Amino acid sequence: MELTKNKAVLEWIDQQIKLTTPDQVVWIDGTEEQLESLREEACATGEIYKLNQEKLPGCYLHRSDPSDVARVEGRTFICCEKQEDAGPTNNWMAPADMHAMLDEICGGAMKGRTMYVIPYSMGPVGSPFAKYGIELTDSIYVVLNMAIMTRVGKAILDQLADSPDFIKGLHCKADLDPEKRYIVQFPEENAIVSVNSGYGGNVLQGKKCFALRIASNLGRQEDWLAEHMLILGIQNPQGEVRYVTGAFPSACGKTNLAMLIPPEGYQKDGWKCWCVGDDIAWLRVGEDGRLWAVNPEKGFFGVAPGTNLNSNPNALYTTQKGTIFTNVALNLDDDTVWWEKLDKNPPKNALDWKGNPWSPETA
Repeated sequence: MELTKNKAVLEWIDQQIKLTTPDQVVWIDGTEEQLESLREEACATGEIYKLNQEKLPGCYLHRSDPSDVARVEGRTFICCEKQEDAGPTNNWMAPADMHAMLDEICGGAMKGRTMYVIPYSMGPVGSPFAKYGIELTDSIYVVLNMAIMTRVGKAILDQLADSPDFIKGLHCKADLDPEKRYIVQFPEENAIVSVNSGYGGNVLQGKKCFALRIASNLGRQEDWLAEHMLILGIQNPQGEVRYVTGAFPSACGKTNLAMLIPPEGYQKDGWKCWCVGDDIAWLRVGEDGRLWAVNPEKGFFGVAPGTNLNSNPNALYTTQKGTIFTNVALNLDDDTVWWEKLDKNPPKNALDWKGNPWSPETA
């Protein structure tokens, strides 16, 4: 059942249905009842695996295709009319040429599958800083992750009302052919297409695709910045609050710094820290002339190896409930998960990230 009467939304979705030919279309309303139904369906098909709900409540394990385990920067494109507008470090192709290639790949790609319509918000719904998008996908894994990483559901469509101002996103798993895997942004069209991947940042379009690549162009038009930055709040013993942003390349410690806990001595003196965001900051100069930042995401998405009680206790505690683990080991003795450097007690009876038997002796 359609959740909106917005003509721009319905016309665009109809075009994508005609292109991809799904067997059915399901609108994501954001209710826990619908999400739980999708979790049960994904468990029944093996797309996800339900973990020990006493030790890891609301947690599931997912395994991606072995050829599909990372963002593919070499197949990520910015497609605008002028090549120089794509920037010096991005891959570029003329929009018409890219559309022709993608239409061929996506043509009939959802036949026999369900198309899920995910209305989502980057930023709190109704905020003056929020931006709205709709991602069409044939993956329940994507639906469930987007429900963690963004605000999803009918409230976004209600907020959008009759406006055509939304980011259009199409994701087709297709046949996961790595030679035809593309993650494409069309900044002049406010559109995103990702094909032949089912993994992480390639397909959770709210993250890098929208919040950084498309948002960078929106910010240029509207006089703000979309940056790959953490946001950390700090309060001194006198109650004064400051916010710190930091831009580090991937795997350089953004999340660890964003989730900083003051050393015990500082805590006793009254120092406090809190995480506003660990990955993306939208920056604006406020009416007071100061620089302000908002984290457009709702949840966390990070790399597990090396995360433990010593390196980042806050991150580890965060994973203890409501988490989808991807490509980690499954401890068969208690249906929990394990990864490199989690602790010094690897499971004796486990399956590796590909689902094959694993133990410390055979590793």
